[in-house]
Amino acid sequence: MLDTPIEYLKGIGPQRAEVLKKELGIFIYRDLLTYYPFRHVDRTKFTTINEIVDETQYVQIKGIVDRLEIVGLKQAKRLVVAFRDNTGIIELVFFKGHNWVAQKLQTGKEYIVFGKPTAFNRKFNLAHPDIDLVTPDLLSQQSAFQAVYNSTEKLKVRGLDSEGIRKTIRGLINQLQPQHLEETLSEEVMADHKLIDRYSAFKQIHCPENARQLKDAELRLKFDELFYIQLRLLKLNKVRSITVRGFVFNKVGPLFNDFFNNYLPFELTGAQKRVLKEIRLDVGSGRQMNRLVQGDVGSGKTMVALMSMLLAIDNGFQTCLMAPTEILAQQHAVTFKELLKPLNIEIAILTGSTKAKERKLIHAKLLSGELKILIGTHALIEDVVQFKNLGFVVIDEQHRFGVAQRAKLRAKNTMPPHMLIMTATPIPRTLAMTLYGDLDTSLIDELPPGRKPIKTLHFMENHRLRVYGFMQEQIELGRQVYVVFPLIKESEKMDYQNLQQGYDNIIKEFPPPHYQVSIVHGKLTNEQKDFEMQRFIKCETQIMVATTVIEVGVNIPNASIMIIESAERFGLSQLHQLRGRVGRGAEQSYCLLVTGYKLGTDSRLRMETMVRTNDGFEISEVDLKLRGPGDIEGTQQSGVMDLKLANLAQDGHILQLARQAAQSILDEDVNFELYKNKVYEKQLTMQQHNRPNWSKIG
Repeated sequence: MLDTPIEYLKGIGPQRAEVLKKELGIFIYRDLLTYYPFRHVDRTKFTTINEIVDETQYVQIKGIVDRLEIVGLKQAKRLVVAFRDNTGIIELVFFKGHNWVAQKLQTGKEYIVFGKPTAFNRKFNLAHPDIDLVTPDLLSQQSAFQAVYNSTEKLKVRGLDSEGIRKTIRGLINQLQPQHLEETLSEEVMADHKLIDRYSAFKQIHCPENARQLKDAELRLKFDELFYIQLRLLKLNKVRSITVRGFVFNKVGPLFNDFFNNYLPFELTGAQKRVLKEIRLDVGSGRQMNRLVQGDVGSGKTMVALMSMLLAIDNGFQTCLMAPTEILAQQHAVTFKELLKPLNIEIAILTGSTKAKERKLIHAKLLSGELKILIGTHALIEDVVQFKNLGFVVIDEQHRFGVAQRAKLRAKNTMPPHMLIMTATPIPRTLAMTLYGDLDTSLIDELPPGRKPIKTLHFMENHRLRVYGFMQEQIELGRQVYVVFPLIKESEKMDYQNLQQGYDNIIKEFPPPHYQVSIVHGKLTNEQKDFEMQRFIKCETQIMVATTVIEVGVNIPNASIMIIESAERFGLSQLHQLRGRVGRGAEQSYCLLVTGYKLGTDSRLRMETMVRTNDGFEISEVDLKLRGPGDIEGTQQSGVMDLKLANLAQDGHILQLARQAAQSILDEDVNFELYKNKVYEKQLTMQQHNRPNWSKIG
């Protein structure tokens, strides 16, 4: 029944069906059943017009339509409806669909309207409210908690506004019987977590009679979504750990020991030692390692990666590190060469700008096995790049790479190399469990000793003279300054002009020859970028004006001030990344956020969060709540974000329960051989249909 084409549902027909398919992707009854309401309204509560105040969020008013009038011309044209109750009059305003709404409403009739009040010229109005004609049928059918659905203008023209969709779904629910919905959870799991059956859940999510029913329905349907994501990911990890063999690094050899005992520039933190131990256990286990290492900016992930690579070389294997940008790859190469200089290990770098002659030599040394450490960008995944015995791969800032690109690196040896995946973008716990539930994860949650927390300050545009004064003070103390401008796309003219204008203003305030200013942006060639960067690194310039190209990887201990212009245009995680470019030395460092005077609620919260805390994980949780999970990590992995109802920012407790349930089932019966678990095998098979399998890569 649920696979029936949507046009056969009573009241739909071919024309409405076509709009539902195009606008909402609803093709069959099942699609409509899983088109969930975005909120529920307690329709037992009514507000009178004179009770509305600025703080009122939503109102439901019962009253009479007094008059309708179309006012304004062209783009300013709108329908204004005078709506009154016993306490006053409020205007209902419609900017679109005037004719349809005007035909629907009759003066003198009683209606119930629902909407969000806004104040204009000291009077409240309701823009595009829901409107229901008061009839005996409405009052008898109307449940206390009424579902509200998203609609579109094209759907509304066909009579499928929220009310139309609600009536259509109610018609489907009336046809629905328990046998039409196959159960997706075992009786044991449902009993353990006090979950209602699927039939009741769908009925109660669309037509709840009270708050309890709605809560039970949401718990069951959210649990289903999150449970199957976790079951799939945890099963992949478990099966991989059993079946995918990996190279065995069975010794800690001379290179590792020599570096650790004689050349380590500082003592490792407890967190670094713990993560290294986890890696050593993985690479000695005989199974292929896929480990995600999370660590805040400056926590020492690179040192962990380098020492892990030495472990691989001691065991006779080659290693490589892939970074998302040429600047970051160059930075890693410089760091590695400096740290490993006493050990006399050759390190090569391969990027898009590597000369043909040098590239040929690198290819030859890789094939012969002479070259043990290769650092590069996407150039590493080219087919022509062949290793003799690649055993260990490090991927830095992994969210910048697609899964297909990582798969190519994995295929550089007959047996898959161990994969160490690093990110300096803190990932909220709920998102990490969902995006990387099939990976082993490590956390470097300590900063090296001696690091002072960065002080973050927020300045409005009209306090720019104070910002310049602070810059001057710090430069006179011998410090260097970053000034970063937003750049959404490097082709955007406006952003480029903002950068140029900002650069010109700084030159006026800090004129040569007393001051020197570098500039780096996406329109420069790699050679020009490198030249400007080197000037800054050598302290030949005091100020670096840049776009977000310096977001990752640039490590200049003497730079102690990060000024972020138009900071309201950045996301929280990006602001935190930029702030992490300073604070690398022993001196007190500062991050100055400069914004316009008028800030929205979200922008203000972002600034307050940055000023209040340096904790990347706390920042990531706020970011998740502000932005939603969306595509925070840059790659929708294996459809794991196909969530229609569950919200990772709010449903962490349900995710935890679902993960524990999935883990418990797999611990007992990983291949679903028990009769009670056959339902899970069937559901996973259905979900995997037409889905690419990226399970074997980090």
